[in-house]
Amino acid sequence: VVENDIQARIDNIFSNLERLEILSSKEPPNKRQNAKLRVDQLKYDVQHLQTALRNFQHRRYIREQQERQREELLARTFTTNDSDTTIPIDETLQFNESLQNAHRGMDDLIGSGTNILQGLRDQRMTLKGTHKKILDVANMLGLSNTVMRLIEKRAFQDKYFMIGGMILTCVIMFLVVQYLT
Repeated sequence: VVENDIQARIDNIFSNLERLEILSSKEPPNKRQNAKLRVDQLKYDVQHLQTALRNFQHRRYIREQQERQREELLARTFTTNDSDTTIPIDETLQFNESLQNAHRGMDDLIGSGTNILQGLRDQRMTLKGTHKKILDVANMLGLSNTVMRLIEKRAFQDKYFMIGGMILTCVIMFLVVQYLT
């Protein structure tokens, strides 16, 4: 009853505030801002009062609900369990054992996967070393081919120098014999 009375008074205050707001807009311009500010402050205060009332009602409702549940619990008569409420231990035990077997199987799979991965890493390192050695041999063969080509070119040039030198020597000897004799 008191809550309803308080709610009715808050509603009455809201209707009075709406009329005050209308009246504040009719005030002279220099007082209008101040009057509007006071009406807004009053509205804010009344909204806080209404929120406090709602919180109080909510707490009362929860308290009443808790008391009602407590009374229901205390008034209830408890009986022994029926024979239908047995726990299937054997099935649960078999299920747990199956889960453990699956867990062990997954651990084994993870272990073998780790071993395979480690083997692949080792093979990768071996293949990298082999690849490096093959590249070194290929570079050395390439270098040998280059050296062989340079040697052949030099031998070809030396042959022309020798033939040119021999011809030049023969010409000089012929001229010396021709002019000196």
